[in-house]
Amino acid sequence: MAIGELADGLTVNLDHVPRKYEGLDGTELAISESQERMAVVLDSADVQAFCEAAARENLNAKIVAFVTEEPRLRMEWRGDRIVDIARSFLNTNGVTQNAQVYIEAPDGDLNYRKLVPECLAGKPLAEAFRENLARLEVCGQRGLAERFDSSIGAATVLMPFAGKYQMTPEDAMVAKLPVDHGETDDATAMSYGYIPGIARFSPFHGAAYAVVESLSKLAVVGADPMKARLTFQEYFERLKDVPSRWGKPTAALLGALTAQLKLGLPAIGGKDSMSGSFENLDVPPTLVSFAVAMTKASKTKSAALQKAGSALVWFPLPETEGSMLPDWEKIPGYYKEILSRMENGDILSASVVKEGGVAAAAAKMAFGNRLGISMDRNMEDAATLFAPASGSIVAELREGAEFPASARKVGNVTEEASIVLGGVSMPVEELTKVWNSRLEKIFPNEAPEVPLSVDVPLWTERSGKAPAIHTARPQVFIPVFPGTNCEYDTARAFEKAGAKPEILVVKNLTAADIEETIVEMDKRIRQSQIVMFPGGFSGGDEPDGSGKFIATTFRNPRIAEAVADLLENRDGLMLGICNGFQALIKLGLVPYGKIVEPSENAPTLTFNTLGRHISKMGYTRVTSVKSPWFAGVEAGDVFAVPLSHGEGRFVADDATMAQLVANGQIATQYVDLSGAPSGNVQWNPNGSVCAVEGITSPDGRVLGKMGHSERKSENAYRNVPGEKDQRIFESGVAYFK
Repeated sequence: MAIGELADGLTVNLDHVPRKYEGLDGTELAISESQERMAVVLDSADVQAFCEAAARENLNAKIVAFVTEEPRLRMEWRGDRIVDIARSFLNTNGVTQNAQVYIEAPDGDLNYRKLVPECLAGKPLAEAFRENLARLEVCGQRGLAERFDSSIGAATVLMPFAGKYQMTPEDAMVAKLPVDHGETDDATAMSYGYIPGIARFSPFHGAAYAVVESLSKLAVVGADPMKARLTFQEYFERLKDVPSRWGKPTAALLGALTAQLKLGLPAIGGKDSMSGSFENLDVPPTLVSFAVAMTKASKTKSAALQKAGSALVWFPLPETEGSMLPDWEKIPGYYKEILSRMENGDILSASVVKEGGVAAAAAKMAFGNRLGISMDRNMEDAATLFAPASGSIVAELREGAEFPASARKVGNVTEEASIVLGGVSMPVEELTKVWNSRLEKIFPNEAPEVPLSVDVPLWTERSGKAPAIHTARPQVFIPVFPGTNCEYDTARAFEKAGAKPEILVVKNLTAADIEETIVEMDKRIRQSQIVMFPGGFSGGDEPDGSGKFIATTFRNPRIAEAVADLLENRDGLMLGICNGFQALIKLGLVPYGKIVEPSENAPTLTFNTLGRHISKMGYTRVTSVKSPWFAGVEAGDVFAVPLSHGEGRFVADDATMAQLVANGQIATQYVDLSGAPSGNVQWNPNGSVCAVEGITSPDGRVLGKMGHSERKSENAYRNVPGEKDQRIFESGVAYFK
């Protein structure tokens, strides 16, 4: 089959399809979906080379089908042909169907974008302001968002939550393009738009404003919406044979198409579902718009308020009164003004109005850095504050900037962390708790404070130890176990520091693979000066503690002997981060400096006190500089480091803690904004005893830590203040010079 041609025929042998679960019959195999399988079409001459390459990556590649000239799709199972369909039939996409469609005209008096939510109507403004933040449509989702790793790849420009308190939700994802070597300023921005209430009012308007909302979210991070590409996700009730039900997806698709044609922006692909009904319950008409555009990491803006003295302004979206739609001709100019004011420095931060209206947008902008807002008198109107005027933009204007003619004053940014509305002062800290409280029982953010039972003084004495053999470019061995996902970030960090990283994929599909891996690991360790355990989820975070798979492998006598030679005879270094730290501690390499049998009194890492995965930036203090890994920093230095783990809580008894403190082995601790170790879950997110984030071996040459120090790059995590580079990798390399 020539490249680019579509195969006319295919014969599939279902007996050869790898399966996770035994017992599936031919029909189940034929229709099953699996994220664990991928189909690749190859020239027959390339099959062997491809399978060999897959084996090196510990992947199971099987020949399951052959392209045929005869235009039929055939599937065989256990000697029987269970599928035999003509290609001509497949090309018809099945039987042609027709349906009657009736699109209901929306009632302008019920325009959701202009209405105050019923639960807030008639209440005093300050009371309504608080209740608005606790509404299910508005409330904080940090406890849900932190379950997803937001910093993997070391290319994250905006963390999901901004500010030194990490409480302002960002409107778009921004991440740099992945590169194998060096740095890039090129980044992608991705956003979404959809409000169920607008779609219920009118699926047509709901889809049109979903497109605009997704584009506005690109604008507030500094990306050009008029260069975006779109994709849609639709989800509707079962349509049956009811014309009015068919009218909802029809109207939604027409609304999205209208927005595309008017703005000249194409959609690439999409996904639809018509199964959103259960008995008498139907989902609201759903068309979510996703927008993607290129941007520059260095020019990316955040939603968190930046400076007291700034003005907060609202840019209403240009609209056509009669149609209740955006004024399509004015939209490009609307975005151009926002972007130009960002470019010249007038706009310091910006956010898009969504559910909750201008009030919720302004409050969330204040949460991240706990700045206050003195609301302007022209905002003392319920409709202005709370109506979900989606797609419009609230922006922080620098002090002294020319006030935009197209904007309305929201208020002034104040140093005092309170929002003042109609003479009532509402502390930002209190409002943040209200905003976070609604989903606390489902996606928790609070956990009991961990008492700091031991005072850990700064250890300022450096070890002065030197390796047996010096080299300008030390070799770093990085084993990659099933589930490891930080090897590329780690290798790039070492390479940038001047080392030579060597990645080895651990193969375990067969007994021969395992033996081959053991032999190769032994060889690589003996050739290297540094052994690094990168982060991830080895063995899928196997039961009874992650890192166990790595530790079991390194207890192999051959591997253990190579590690002992590295540490005892060649004065080499070892480093383990996150999952790698878990492996080091299970082996005993920290805190004991050698592989030992596990004991009941040994320190360990266990589940976070929140009972869930956490992904955020953590403030950590360098408590000891005994380790050569911290040669480039000073005791007491504080860094903002990405965290991402479910089992990162360090636990040790009092006797062990006393010994670690006395030996200067507590390398790093979680601290608050003042730099003091903390037991509060906001600053010590996994609940580690004595706020321990990292420990070392007695001589400091083995370091284990939870924070992903390897996930560093230019313009990463711009929306969370603090120094990000601990110079760990540079220090490790310098040790051998």
